[in-house]
Amino acid sequence: MSQKVQIPRRVWFRSGVAGMASYLDAAAIVSTGTALVLYQEPFGLTPGAIGLLSSLLTLSIAAGALVGGNLGDRFGRRKVFTATMILLVLGATLLAAAPAAEFLYVGVVALGFAAGADLPVSLALISEEAPEGARGKLVAFSQVFWYLGLIAAQSVGILAGGLGEFGARILYGHVVVVGIIVLVLRLRVPESRQWMEAKNRVRKDPSDGVKFSTFKQLFKKPLLISFVALALFYSTMNVAANTKGQFGVYMYVKVAGTTVQTASAIMLSLLLVSTTFAIIFMRLVDGPHRMRWFALGIAFTAAQFTIPAVFGITVWTLALGYAFGTMGMAFAFEGIFKVWTQESFPTLMRSTAQGAILAIARVIAAAVALWTPTLLAAGPNILFATLAVLALGAGAIGVWIHRLPKPGAETTAPRPASELTR
Repeated sequence: MSQKVQIPRRVWFRSGVAGMASYLDAAAIVSTGTALVLYQEPFGLTPGAIGLLSSLLTLSIAAGALVGGNLGDRFGRRKVFTATMILLVLGATLLAAAPAAEFLYVGVVALGFAAGADLPVSLALISEEAPEGARGKLVAFSQVFWYLGLIAAQSVGILAGGLGEFGARILYGHVVVVGIIVLVLRLRVPESRQWMEAKNRVRKDPSDGVKFSTFKQLFKKPLLISFVALALFYSTMNVAANTKGQFGVYMYVKVAGTTVQTASAIMLSLLLVSTTFAIIFMRLVDGPHRMRWFALGIAFTAAQFTIPAVFGITVWTLALGYAFGTMGMAFAFEGIFKVWTQESFPTLMRSTAQGAILAIARVIAAAVALWTPTLLAAGPNILFATLAVLALGAGAIGVWIHRLPKPGAETTAPRPASELTR
């Protein structure tokens, strides 16, 4: 277990409000995956159109992460994550009220861009607010919100899955309501003190440390190796996770032959288990056994795809595989990636680096998503076997990342808890 560190309530509040970026990112992806199935018949969406919309969502998240991450380092965390929340609410509102298929394309782009831009900036704020010895815990706290977003979207899917087009509107309406609440709460969150101190230090002496964020610095030592390693890890794991997230309902309904309600119920029940493991990860991530849990997570994630690849695509093999995957990814995907990224980059590059990595991963996932419905129709076993191999490959990359130096942890150590309580 990690050592006990006192975390003031206001830090928990700020971390929670910022961490809702993960909730909304997860809710947007899963809600879109379910809503497109519900919109398919009334809007006349073909499998190719569903693949294109899913791909557009992922590409928009990528573009948002790239732009928003850089803006967050240049202009501050608070300004960017306020603007992104406004755009997210507008995009989700358009999707909830769309009168025709054409409006879905505009709404998906706006929603994805806002969710992508929000995530790296919000995570940087969490990292910079954390007291010494609790950075990993608070960054991992955002991962709990990611699972809560999945649970909420699945719960709404259960209730609205039998309502057709109206059910899709309810799914996006949930995102609108939560987005408005988060926007109001974020108006109470101050700017990151660590970011302001780094900004003022560089303004006084441009030669002191890393300058204001520029993408070219990511391709110079000592940041280059960490950037490449983290990009490889997250891109590889994200293909597997994105396939599960965006096409989970589609696989249950169109390949395994069950209903939206049944699919949502299975996925929801297992997500409750994975949320528990995400909380356990919070307690372990700052301790000495982080990589043991990471290895277990990789093994479980690979099993998720191996089971249906070997035994065929049925409701039961998908459910059993999903059970392994939801536990495995709690230790070996988004949570550990977020922690590694905060540790690997200094303050004025932290948001830019994470945004760029997220963008690369989402572009790759978007390319895969474009063809996923077709691949599932033609040969789902081959697709699942490939995803299992990718998970194992990501595990090897994770070991490499663990052994790399962490300049972010060394040069931007968070303030101690005693200072935060003054």
